[in-house]
Amino acid sequence: METIIAYCLFLLIGLILGLIGGGGSILSVPVLVYLMHYPADEATGYSLFIVGLTSLIGGFAFIKRGDISFESLIQFAIPSLITVFFVRKFLIPGLPELFFTIGDFKVTKQVFIMTVFAVLILFSSYSMIKKQEKDYRHDAMWEEFSKSPIRIYFVILLAILVGFLTGFVGAGGGFIIVPVLLFFIRVPVKKSIGTSLCIIAINSLVGFTGNLGHLDINWNVLGIASSICVAGILLGNMISVKISANKLKPAFGWFTLIVGIFVIVKELFLS
Repeated sequence: METIIAYCLFLLIGLILGLIGGGGSILSVPVLVYLMHYPADEATGYSLFIVGLTSLIGGFAFIKRGDISFESLIQFAIPSLITVFFVRKFLIPGLPELFFTIGDFKVTKQVFIMTVFAVLILFSSYSMIKKQEKDYRHDAMWEEFSKSPIRIYFVILLAILVGFLTGFVGAGGGFIIVPVLLFFIRVPVKKSIGTSLCIIAINSLVGFTGNLGHLDINWNVLGIASSICVAGILLGNMISVKISANKLKPAFGWFTLIVGIFVIVKELFLS
């Protein structure tokens, strides 16, 4: 029964990725950990492959429509993919199984990774719930900043941050990538979603290669979960022209907020 629920949620993950270009991948790790019972470090590795392949397929639809900024893709992807590879290849395998003990409470690798992941979920949910009101003064400020020479350094710094988070918790980081593309590089909304998917795909698949040699991979599970997720993103791409992403984001944001709170309670108080 848990496996069926897990696969249904992978369909939802793909659907959300297709509709809003990010956010859905944040659910893949809890599904793998709590429903399919993989350890956190393995779950984050599996998530990278599933999210990466799904985003790659979804990105093709945006490329076909011309809704992608290749210049922005190159600027953001290079520092990000280098970071995510090193995190998966060297940092994650080097984490100790037990960080420290406070009385009877043990901070294990599982607890540490999932707690960091839960904090990321909370930030992600806030970014989706918060109402984006049009502020012409701030918009003009962002427009001026995007022409500044120092803008590229902020983009590189944020790309490294996204690469670290992607590698550490196995999520795509679309909730960071899309605003960076919108405000720092001034990419239109539709192109931001398409470019975000391509960046997520590159980061995730490159990050997954860092797992090779460290994880005993169940390719059957990865194949089934990825196929279902791909079906979801294709469906999301088809109906995205009829459904406003801005209307979906708050509802999905509240859902991810509940998931984040559950992860914190589960790891810190019920483990």
